[in-house]
Amino acid sequence: MEQTLQNMIKTLALVLCSLCITPVLAQQEVMYHVTIRSFFDSDGDGNGDLKGIQQKLDYLQQFGINTISLSPIYQSDFYNNLYAGDLEKIDAEYGAFKEYRDLIQNIHLRKMKLYQEIDLQYISTNHLWFKDSFKNTKSVYSEYVYYTDAKNEKPYYLPEITTYTNTKEQLVAVNLKNAKVQEYYTKILKYWADPNGDGNFNEGVDGFRIVDMQDKIDNSGKTSNQLKSFYAPLFEAVKKVNPKLLLMAENYDTKTFGNDFYTKANADRVLTAKLREAILSFDKNKINTAADSIFVQLPEGKYPVNFIEDENTTRTASLPGMNIGKIRVAGALSFLMGGVPCIYNGQELGMKGDELKTGTNGDKIPLQEAFEWSADESGKGMAFWYKDSGAYWDNRFAKPNDGISLEEQQKDDNSLWNFYKKLIRLKKMQPALALGNYREIRNTNDNVISFLRTYSNRETEMFERAVVVINLSGENQLVSLEDNEIRPGSFQLVFGTPNVKFTNQSRSITLTPYTVQVWRF
Repeated sequence: MEQTLQNMIKTLALVLCSLCITPVLAQQEVMYHVTIRSFFDSDGDGNGDLKGIQQKLDYLQQFGINTISLSPIYQSDFYNNLYAGDLEKIDAEYGAFKEYRDLIQNIHLRKMKLYQEIDLQYISTNHLWFKDSFKNTKSVYSEYVYYTDAKNEKPYYLPEITTYTNTKEQLVAVNLKNAKVQEYYTKILKYWADPNGDGNFNEGVDGFRIVDMQDKIDNSGKTSNQLKSFYAPLFEAVKKVNPKLLLMAENYDTKTFGNDFYTKANADRVLTAKLREAILSFDKNKINTAADSIFVQLPEGKYPVNFIEDENTTRTASLPGMNIGKIRVAGALSFLMGGVPCIYNGQELGMKGDELKTGTNGDKIPLQEAFEWSADESGKGMAFWYKDSGAYWDNRFAKPNDGISLEEQQKDDNSLWNFYKKLIRLKKMQPALALGNYREIRNTNDNVISFLRTYSNRETEMFERAVVVINLSGENQLVSLEDNEIRPGSFQLVFGTPNVKFTNQSRSITLTPYTVQVWRF
């Protein structure tokens, strides 16, 4: 009875809270990418689950997150749930539809958003489409799979995969040019956008993160024009269900800035792998070039998603030559330049992780280790789904009492977690940083990056500018800003070290190692 009353009080509080929170604009979003299996285990079976995420919504919201990007929830043969066996079913290890519905309703009560990650290009060879059509040209699914011959004997395969449990599996490409495939995918995305079809979207996602969108299959030349012929009409059809849905393209091609995803596929967001590469180079010229191409040339109404790590990349803390100063600088750049910042779960703690070369698809398990809630491995909710799995467990990065846990970092005012929390608050409190345009400020030092964010609103008569200056190096740097508009005498420091000041009200300043300074004026 007491527990029921507590639940009722908490629900009422959420409802009242939702009534006083104004939905955020796209540029004001702070996104958090969750790997479900590794986040929080609510029932003690070792797997993170949907109920576990719901139980940690308080943490995410208090940290400052207002948008959750969820790893695939669909039934799959793979631990990461990519390459679905059935897109219409939720992986039972994560929960049932009830848990999914409860999670998304609670997210929406808090005026938060939820995006689902989904792969449309590949399926497992255990998928019905392949099993029924392989060597069977009379199958109703004969043209659903991309075959390279007339007898359905040669699908476009990816190399055979050995799963981390030592079973063998292959992936085949879906024929995205087939009208029935597009019709099916449209139906699936519409379902997840409005599961009960009642038109109020309270139980539906707010958008989709489309995995590995490409104009051609793996740039192989086997197909072409997929962005315009498949994705664009798919996105248009899905938005007829809910015009506010946001479609996010996941692009890992560092040779392009991803503008084709906006112009050809009409995606709303693009994950900026090119910017990630530039930021982690700590090379001023590379960062400026990427920023100019991504932020200055951005199509109207479109926004990049800035990330420095996710479940497919080496954790920032494990990159060669990395230190805490560089980690902070990388995080600051992803937040302060514009667009929508995205934190990968554990990034805010400086969790480590690098691929383990075992020759199986489990090589990326170290990139998806359990979120470190407690200093002790026996802490509540620790999702050690890979426990006693051999090399992945024996060589795990997470260690007890290593300073890389939420429990430890919340107690330390100088922790990385507190640094990120301040960044989130800064972005939300300063309109120029949340909504403003980006422009490089030229300066005299190759180790210092500087830029201006400007926001104006005629209706509210608001005009605000913010100057960001960051030392990319581990040494003191003297720098002069080469911009006559910049008048440090009118600056108000809103982030950074108080005793780092311009010399005699000039535009020259000496920055300590890895300093991040933000002024408004």
